[in-house]
Amino acid sequence: MTTKTRLIWLLLGCLSWQVHAKTGLAFIHGTGNQTDAYNDYWTGGFINNVRQGLADPNLLTVINCDFDQYMWSTQASGCLAQQLTDFIAKEGITDLKVITHSNGANVLRWILSNPTWDNRFVPLIEVISHAIAIAPSSGGTPLADAVTAGNAFESSLGWILGYKTDAVKQQQVAWMANYNASWLLGTQNRPNLPTKFEVVVGSDVDSAIWDGDSYCAGYQYQVALEVTQNWLDSCSDGFLNCSSQMAAGDVWFTDKQKTRGKEPLSHQQSRRDCFNLGSILKNRM
Repeated sequence: MTTKTRLIWLLLGCLSWQVHAKTGLAFIHGTGNQTDAYNDYWTGGFINNVRQGLADPNLLTVINCDFDQYMWSTQASGCLAQQLTDFIAKEGITDLKVITHSNGANVLRWILSNPTWDNRFVPLIEVISHAIAIAPSSGGTPLADAVTAGNAFESSLGWILGYKTDAVKQQQVAWMANYNASWLLGTQNRPNLPTKFEVVVGSDVDSAIWDGDSYCAGYQYQVALEVTQNWLDSCSDGFLNCSSQMAAGDVWFTDKQKTRGKEPLSHQQSRRDCFNLGSILKNRM
């Protein structure tokens, strides 16, 4: 067989795979015990924009699990694994893309990093081809340390972080450093994750009352995150330092590099259709 013939057969094989691959998309929420993440965590407008990037926009699932638990727990990674497995089986998915936010990326990384932990993990790893982690808490956050210590953050951050849950304890900086060094893949000096894992980084918070962009996803949340940003690095989304978001996987972009008007994405705005984020993700599908 000549080299030219081999190349033709290889091309035909790739085209055949593309024709027969059935690509689905899963949205994985962050910390919290969600029962309607479609409306309460992401909003339908955001999801329905992104799903248009699929060949079949109906091949979508929105995860609802108890991510107030440790990432390895039955209620967290076990629940996620089961819901993804059910979706894949029901729709005949052969290629799964996932979009995660915040602590959802840690739960996903637990599955990707520990194939022998649960017999559902390996089949999932074989099907998940691409993960986009928006503002992942891969390196933890000092705010989790503050909440665990019981200071003022406990009341001011309840809406986004929770109150001394296991997930909050897990996201303490030293705890995440330990998990990254021993149990999780994708961070520095650790093996790579078994699937493409891209990161979108939120770098700042705008809350100027005269700036209309400050009202996307709720002005009151931008004000709260502007306050908590005072306890974080200059590069942060009000909840996570940029260094934490960049700790695992490969950075796809930092907000201002691609958003409309070079606007920053606060931790609240990065799970909403703010500044063209939905269309950016749609085009990546």
